Amino acid sequence: MSPLREAKPKVVVCRSLGPAMPLLAQQADIDLVVWSEDRSCPRPWLLENIPGAAGVIVLLGDKVDEEFVRAAGPGLKVVSTMSVGYEHIDLPLMARHNIRVGYTPDVLTEAVADITIMLALMAGRNDNNVYSTVKNGDWARPNFAWSPFKLCGPQLSTTLSSPTRTAGFLGFGRIAQATLARLVGFGVTHALYTGNPASSNSSVRDEELKTRHRLQALERVDVDRLARESDILFVLTPGGAGTYHLVDEAFLRKMKPLSLLVNTSRGSVVDSDALAKALKENWIWGAGLDVVEGEPLITEDHPLVKEPRCVIVPHIGSATFETRLDMATRAVENLFAGLFGRDMPAELRV
Repeated sequence: MSPLREAKPKVVVCRSLGPAMPLLAQQADIDLVVWSEDRSCPRPWLLENIPGAAGVIVLLGDKVDEEFVRAAGPGLKVVSTMSVGYEHIDLPLMARHNIRVGYTPDVLTEAVADITIMLALMAGRNDNNVYSTVKNGDWARPNFAWSPFKLCGPQLSTTLSSPTRTAGFLGFGRIAQATLARLVGFGVTHALYTGNPASSNSSVRDEELKTRHRLQALERVDVDRLARESDILFVLTPGGAGTYHLVDEAFLRKMKPLSLLVNTSRGSVVDSDALAKALKENWIWGAGLDVVEGEPLITEDHPLVKEPRCVIVPHIGSATFETRLDMATRAVENLFAGLFGRDMPAELRV
């Protein structure tokens, strides 16, 4: 009599990973279950299909909580999220159940840094106003008259009248440092940042970055000084309770009248109502947002959508073909490592 064959580990994927799906489909030693429709995985479908799962690939909208773990059962070994953010995962719960968690940092750094610069340029050069001037046909109308300061905004690069430019970073991780590298070409001369308490080697890192980018200054400062001195403020800090509404009315009132605010991290860090008020009352010049608190339920009636000097794009920071493929591939690699007891390329230590 032949020995019983060991059952294949069950893997549930909450969304098709597009060109990365063959990495899963070709894996003969797993039992694969996929939500294949081009929309978010419904919660009832997920709870119905994860019982007995050893591994699950999730996205930002898939909440990994007590209900999720209870439905999966005791055999769940790994949750792999195709995201750098992990607010949707209850990490203490994962630790209690010895469930490994994979995520996808690093691979989206360059794409998000690119769009961070794009939003700074769009916000400074009045993108909403200038685009609509052409789109609505106003440019061609007889009553459209050129004037020396019509449609002007603050310049990102240095000029004769403004020989210094200070970039401020709320958070100074990988994406912030990649953004700083891009800003050097615009002539940024000073960089300030704030974030978690400086690590033991941060001074060495800062000196190296200052020398490499030929900056006049690179300093870790408190939040008040960051607000007061930044010409362009980049919000690049993680979300969560510790950074909720860190950029509030008090913070915005300290900023320069011609300053720009760019947020490509988490919408919850910026108080939307306070930012709308700051733009309306000219405390700051403009804002460029890839993320907004409450997204995707951001309608044409949202106070920030109504502000002409606020540019909003729908959370597309990592939306390049190359980066999304890298993220999906990393999510699959993390999953397999968790299933088969190997080191993950990117594991959250829970």
